[in-house]
Amino acid sequence: MQLEIIRPFAEITFAHELLALQKFDQNEKPNVWKLSPKAIMLYMLGTKLPDGTSISPKYFGDKKILELSIATLLSDRALLLTGLPGTAKTWVAEHLTAAICGNSSLLIQGTTGIHEDHLRYGWNYASLIANGPSEEALIPSPIMSAMRTGQIVRIEELSRIPTETQDALITILSEKVLPVIELNKQVQAVKGFNLIATANDQDKGIYEMSSALKRRFNIIVMPLPSTLEEEVRIVDFRVKQMEQLLEVSLPKIKEKQMEQLVTIFRELRVGKTNDGKQKLKPTEANLSPAEAISILHHARIHGHYFNHNLIPIELIVPGIINIIQQSENKDYSCLEEYNELVIKKRLDWKEWYLAFKNVL
Repeated sequence: MQLEIIRPFAEITFAHELLALQKFDQNEKPNVWKLSPKAIMLYMLGTKLPDGTSISPKYFGDKKILELSIATLLSDRALLLTGLPGTAKTWVAEHLTAAICGNSSLLIQGTTGIHEDHLRYGWNYASLIANGPSEEALIPSPIMSAMRTGQIVRIEELSRIPTETQDALITILSEKVLPVIELNKQVQAVKGFNLIATANDQDKGIYEMSSALKRRFNIIVMPLPSTLEEEVRIVDFRVKQMEQLLEVSLPKIKEKQMEQLVTIFRELRVGKTNDGKQKLKPTEANLSPAEAISILHHARIHGHYFNHNLIPIELIVPGIINIIQQSENKDYSCLEEYNELVIKKRLDWKEWYLAFKNVL
C-alpha cells in the first residue's frame, strides 16, 4: 500500500505547471532561478500557455505586491510579508519559493520556544561528546542548508520568535555569512540564497523586531481583499481546490450562500454595512478569507457524509460562532446586534437570522 502525503509542497502539487512554464520561458532570468520574473508572475496570477496548459492563479490581489516581492528577492535584501491572518502570506511565500528555486521545504516555524540553534545550527550530542566538534557532528539548520545550496529559506511567524533570537539573523542577512565558532570557520552563502519571512502583528504574545533586523528586510503588507467580488472569488477558488485535494465529490455551495458569508465577514470586520449606510459594532475575531474557506470546506464535508449532500445555513453558522469563541474577548454581542439590526431586515436572509438566533 502506497502512503499518500496529505499536503505536498507547492513544487510537487503544481509540478506540471512549473515544468510547462520552464519549457516556454524565453525571458531573461537570474542564472540560479528556475523561472524568469515574468514567468513567475504568470505562475502566480494564472494564464494559458500556447500548448494549452492552464496555469491556475495562486494570488488574486494587487499584482504590484508580487512585483515588489520578486524584485526584493532579486536584490540582496530579505522579504518580510506581514498583515492580518488570512491574507495569503504563507501561500504567497511558499509559491514564490517553489517557482524560484523548485524547493519550498526549507522551512522554520516560528514559536516562542525557538533558540538560536534552530536558526543557525545544532549538534549531534552523542558525536559531540565522543569526538568533540566536527563537521560530522554538525546539524545544519534550514538556513544553513539554504546558504550552502543557494536556495530560499522560509520563516513562518517571525514575530513569534523572541527578539534576542531573531537577531541571530542580522549577520546572516547583512554579511551572508554564518559563523561556526566551534569549528573556527564560516559558511558563506552561495548565489541564490535569500529568506522570506511572514509575520502577523495583530496577535497577542508577539515580539518586536529590532531596528537593525528590520533594516535587513523589505517589508510588504499583505492587504485583505479590497472588494466583495474579489474576496468571493478567492474563497470560491480555494474551496474548490480543497475539494480536489480531498478527492471526494462534495456538495456544491450555493453562490448566494458564499456571497452572504463573505458579506457577513466583511461587514463585521470593518464595522459597517457594505453600502456604508449603517455603522456596526465590529468584532476582534479573525474573520478572514482563510476562515471563510475553512468554514465552507467543513460544511461541505459535513453535508456530504451526514446530511444527504445538503448544506443548510445551520451547517455554516457554527463555524462563525467557533471563530468568535476563539477570540480573546469572546464578544458575541456584536454578532447578536448585527443579526437583529441588519440580517433580520434583509430579504432572503431569513435562514441566517434563524440559525444565529438558535445558537446565540
